[in-house]
Amino acid sequence: MKRREINALPLEGDVSFRERTPEPGRTALLLIDLQKGEYNEKKIKSEPQHAYFWDRLAKTVIPNGQKLLTACRAAGIEVLFTNVECYTQDGRDRSLDYKVSGIFFPKGSKDAEVIDELKPLPNEIFIPKMSSSVFMSTNIEYVLRNLGIEYLMVMGVVTDQCVESTVRDACDLGFLVTLIDDACATMTQDRHDATLRAIKGYCRQRKTEQVIPEI
Repeated sequence: MKRREINALPLEGDVSFRERTPEPGRTALLLIDLQKGEYNEKKIKSEPQHAYFWDRLAKTVIPNGQKLLTACRAAGIEVLFTNVECYTQDGRDRSLDYKVSGIFFPKGSKDAEVIDELKPLPNEIFIPKMSSSVFMSTNIEYVLRNLGIEYLMVMGVVTDQCVESTVRDACDLGFLVTLIDDACATMTQDRHDATLRAIKGYCRQRKTEQVIPEI
């Protein structure tokens, strides 16, 4: 984005500006909460009521995430990962909301690791978080600014919680966001679709096969 382009926006706004194609060298892909503690064989077997979620992860989110990682890495686009992970072993640093909700992944635990299907390369950035939005409890904005990032592509789980919160905050902080619809999941299709409608004004929304040619 050029400053003159931003300054040229009319007072009444121009929502088409949000639909700009991400620019090479100024774009990053962010993967949210695709961690072993939330997606593993034991959890899948013990929570059959979430069959839709497990199925979407296995058949849609993970395959599309692999395609996106391959394309981004080949193009030299920055890839960042964030998962829920405490700064401590006993979770005393958790927020009140996480304590109330029973969300606990100890520092350095296997449960806090990115799932093997989408694991980071050695030189890719992993930022542990302790909030729904990664912008709320980490230095990710500082890191993105240092990398020269202006466009953020977002994927992960769950669509109507951590993903939505991150998209809203990224927009407010001045990033142009692309939510990759078929690389996200929540517990039901209705919840997923409702979120897409709710945050339509904060981001452009694309399918994986639409994003890859842009990369």
